[in-house]
Amino acid sequence: MMRFILATTSLLALSACAVGPDYKAPSRPQSAGGNFIAVTPAVSLEPVKGDWWRLYDDPVLDQLVADALAANTDVRAAAARIERARALLRGARADRLPQANLQAGANYGRTPQIQRVPGLSRENWQIDAGLSVSYEADVFGRLSRGVEAAQGDVGAAEADAEAVRVAIVAETTRAYADAASAAERLRVAERIVRLLDQSLDLTERRRSVGEGTRLDTARIGALRNERQADVPSLQAERDAALFRLALLTGRTPADLPPVAGARTTTLRLSQPIPVGDGAALLARRPDVRAAERRLAASTARIGVATADLYPRISLGASGGSTGTDIGDVFGAGPLRWLVGGLINWAINPGPARARVAAAEAESREALADFDGSVLRALQETETALSAYGHALDRRTALQAARNEAEAAVNIARARQREGDIDSLALLDAERTFADAEATLASADAFIAQTQVDLFRALGGGWQSQA
Repeated sequence: MMRFILATTSLLALSACAVGPDYKAPSRPQSAGGNFIAVTPAVSLEPVKGDWWRLYDDPVLDQLVADALAANTDVRAAAARIERARALLRGARADRLPQANLQAGANYGRTPQIQRVPGLSRENWQIDAGLSVSYEADVFGRLSRGVEAAQGDVGAAEADAEAVRVAIVAETTRAYADAASAAERLRVAERIVRLLDQSLDLTERRRSVGEGTRLDTARIGALRNERQADVPSLQAERDAALFRLALLTGRTPADLPPVAGARTTTLRLSQPIPVGDGAALLARRPDVRAAERRLAASTARIGVATADLYPRISLGASGGSTGTDIGDVFGAGPLRWLVGGLINWAINPGPARARVAAAEAESREALADFDGSVLRALQETETALSAYGHALDRRTALQAARNEAEAAVNIARARQREGDIDSLALLDAERTFADAEATLASADAFIAQTQVDLFRALGGGWQSQA
């Protein structure tokens, strides 16, 4: 019996062919593999570092990123989706193997007098045991295409998990940078308030000796209170960044270690950002790889649907025995066996053809998604490069403006002490300097954000700790 099954299976396997299209990796625009357009001296063409956050040389940030990759709830959910996809792949592979079932049952009953076997009691046990084996011959590749589709799903789930890690690393770094830049802007705001307090004190002393008016002190006091009003909003902004950091690292706000908020200076880089080229970008971006794997899976499902247009051929064998006790079943009791094949072929092909058409449409959708992911990756990276380069140019101009404003306010204070200018001129100089200081601090914070945006667009941030 087993010799017959093996011989028949081998014959079917030799004649088997998988229907449906064979997958071919989609092409990409030829210009997509070259250097980026918006390259500036602030970046280099060196390969992108997987652990890019270490470029900031901040051990606290390094530990927070490690905590996020280990405990973030989105990362854990993505890992669970990978496990699910791999389990389905194991199931698809197992479908290609012979399926065996063991049945056993026992009943106690009474036999009608007319059916009683001479020499046996009318009331007795009836024990039955049997083994059946079935195997679907994958003549037209329905099962093998199913395995291909499951493999594509696993690849897509793994790439999606990498995309989650990229996002979590970027958001963790952004939250840490936001907290640090808010602390620095808070220091700037408090320093401006102290300087305005000094100007207010000087103006009041001049007024006390008849060299100023109440209007002079009111103007300086109004500016001082206006800048003081910036302090609470900056404190709230810093708190919000720290609370976001707690969420990203899988903690409650109360459990976030104090060292996470100890930094009071904006994150800064001392070297150009390595960006590589377009070809490396598309190979590295997890969303592009996920789209490509989904396209492979949808292509394989065309074959699964197409196979339903053809007959399914199954081979089977069964054997068993029935007796009134265990010794009869496994001993000299009556033995039965059966071996044969089954062909199942749907007469109405309409539903199967509809499933083929749906699978083909799904494949075209997946191809469009892949093409879109390629274009989106290039657009996001070029946009981030441009934003970073122009942010640095803006910061250079703001730094020069801030230095000029500081020089102007120092001159104005000296001249007011000498009585050469009135308080209104000093007020204008103070306001200009305060605005320049605050704007420069905001520009530094924006640069840190554009750096994170660039690193995220480049698709790095998971390889070394995945």
